[in-house]
Amino acid sequence: MPTTIRDVARASGVHISTVSRAFSAPHLVNAETRTKVLETAEKLGYRPNRAARALITGRTHNIGLIVADIANPFFPPLIKAAEREARLRDYHIFVADSNEDVAVEEELVHALAKQVDGILLVSPRLANSVIEALSREAALVVVNRQVPGLPSVVMDVGHGARAAVDHLVGLGHKKIGFLGGPRGSWTNREIRKAVTSASQVRTGEVEIGVLGPNAPTEDGGIAAAEHVQRAGFTAVLAYNDLMAIGLIEGLDRLGVRVPGDVSVVGIDDIALSRLTRPRLTTVANPTAAAGRAAVDMLLQHGDDRRTTAQVSLATDLVIRDSTGPGPQGDADPGERGTPRAEA
Repeated sequence: MPTTIRDVARASGVHISTVSRAFSAPHLVNAETRTKVLETAEKLGYRPNRAARALITGRTHNIGLIVADIANPFFPPLIKAAEREARLRDYHIFVADSNEDVAVEEELVHALAKQVDGILLVSPRLANSVIEALSREAALVVVNRQVPGLPSVVMDVGHGARAAVDHLVGLGHKKIGFLGGPRGSWTNREIRKAVTSASQVRTGEVEIGVLGPNAPTEDGGIAAAEHVQRAGFTAVLAYNDLMAIGLIEGLDRLGVRVPGDVSVVGIDDIALSRLTRPRLTTVANPTAAAGRAAVDMLLQHGDDRRTTAQVSLATDLVIRDSTGPGPQGDADPGERGTPRAEA
């Protein structure tokens, strides 16, 4: 016979209502008592009936998480970290993929709204006005995007992009390209603003051109290789690592050496960036930290639709093998700002 809430109450020496609160409203239970109840429940193998609890508390203890492209290696570390954080808080996560399609993204929010206590929108492509309207259906936390009036968790890609440009200029590159990502991407706009700002600061010293929009995939990078060669860039900062890896492949097919002829920098620091040859210089994004922070923010502020809480996480330039001296060959090897070099 399965263990019941009465069995847990009897073994813990508390009332049934206390056991119920320990699971459904832990903040109302003394910490020592709650620990005792949870340990007893674990020992007896008791699991609360989520459906019944939802009827009583109005809480499903489920969270929706919508990503732009689940096949992109950028997202799995964020998803795994969010799932682990949610489990520690006695929540479960439903993951959905919009496949970079704004119509699908909106449909998914409508579909999940009544089944979860809140939704994490990761790298959404929807317009701000649409996201704001959707926030009236479900508590939202936006990740990798800032939407006025909504809580958000962002990674400081602008800082990372500036560090990447500084690194390339320090190596002697004077004609640098930015391989842009998809339309509707907040991250793409932030990187482009940072790159443009860097070029304005160095007027006459360095020329920075933009190629895009492009598909944020390896194929997108491969397709851009001819444009990079034609433009005469000696260094390229790509919207993400997948595009950078694809660009290296495309340049190789054209007989262009990396970093001998063209230096390439990515953004994200996915696992593949350490495995590809040459190993990719990239801007590391704290994706796991973003996943944890998003869950924490939703559970803290989910009921307050007026909150504008924001978390900004630092990025870090990681120097590997895909960047080298510019064609002048007069770069100071030590002129690399304060990035971390990886052996």
